[in-house]
Amino acid sequence: MRAMIMAAGLGTRLMPLTGAIPKPMVPIAGYPAIGHILRHLRRHDIVEVVINLHHLPETIRGFFGDGSSLGMSIHYSFEEELMGTAGGVKNNQSFLGGGTFLIMSGDSLTDIDLDAVLAAHRESGGVSTVVTKRVDDPSEYGVVVTDGARRVLGFQEKPAREDARSDLCNCGIYVFEPEIFDSIPADTFYDFGRQVFPDLLEGGVPFHAYTTDRYWNDVGSLVEYREGNFDALAGHVRVDMPGSRVGEGVWADETSVISPDARVVGPVVIGTGCVIEGGTEVVGPVVLGDGVKLSAGCRVTRSVLWEECVVGPESVVEDCLLARGVCLDRGAGVLRSVLGEGCRVRPGAAIADVTAEPGTALG
Repeated sequence: MRAMIMAAGLGTRLMPLTGAIPKPMVPIAGYPAIGHILRHLRRHDIVEVVINLHHLPETIRGFFGDGSSLGMSIHYSFEEELMGTAGGVKNNQSFLGGGTFLIMSGDSLTDIDLDAVLAAHRESGGVSTVVTKRVDDPSEYGVVVTDGARRVLGFQEKPAREDARSDLCNCGIYVFEPEIFDSIPADTFYDFGRQVFPDLLEGGVPFHAYTTDRYWNDVGSLVEYREGNFDALAGHVRVDMPGSRVGEGVWADETSVISPDARVVGPVVIGTGCVIEGGTEVVGPVVLGDGVKLSAGCRVTRSVLWEECVVGPESVVEDCLLARGVCLDRGAGVLRSVLGEGCRVRPGAAIADVTAEPGTALG
């Protein structure tokens, strides 16, 4: 079986974190979100994959290459102009059209049982299977309405909670038969949820839903991105943790240096080449990307720090998301904030509840 990973979106809802990288490359537990999807496919013996690209395409292509390091064969499809979910798939008909194929989002986090999804698809015999999950508040998602036999009867796009006809959200994971290409025009912006599926319903073409009880997070907002990292650290979703386990709930790469005088309380992930000096306190859940430096006497808790961040002596980071290269000078404090790439917090400054664009000097 072949699969396509959708990775062409702009990730505007994760700004300012996605100012310098495409959304599928945002790290979760120290590894790109799309990388977790690739590893998940590999665990299900799906090794031939195409990824569509648009925003900062070389970031993804340069990281994963031809996929050989993952034991996979990865192809790429560049969209000069965004083609929509269905239009992007149509562009890859020659790669995907030889049999049943799978579509997954490159910027979500899930450990869904793909074997069970494929078995349900084959049992239903329809042209498509849409993966759904029950949610408490359907107003944040596309909603799928089904009958007792799982046949799809309709869709709602982010309905008000009181108007929702279902609590099943569309996870953006699809199984298709090659006949689906007959419903997608060539060289046209086209969307599955807004056009293809309504067209199938109008034409009486049967397709079905599969409802998963496994973990799924669309990483669609800064809050969900933070929760996805913390859920991975807590073991709520299966991901491969980097490095090796060096303490209770603490994973670290062997190239990182942790002072024996530092206090590290899991769950914590520590990337390659990190330095944690004496007197530092790290209280999880915390993710430290590659090359992070935590200076003597600082404190970091409930936060995600991307690569090459520097937390100065006696500084505090609490409930934060810090993009690559953020620097806190001595005695700075940052609470409940999101700082874009290369931001700097001046000595002794205290900021809270701030969202800062890349390169901003604060305090």
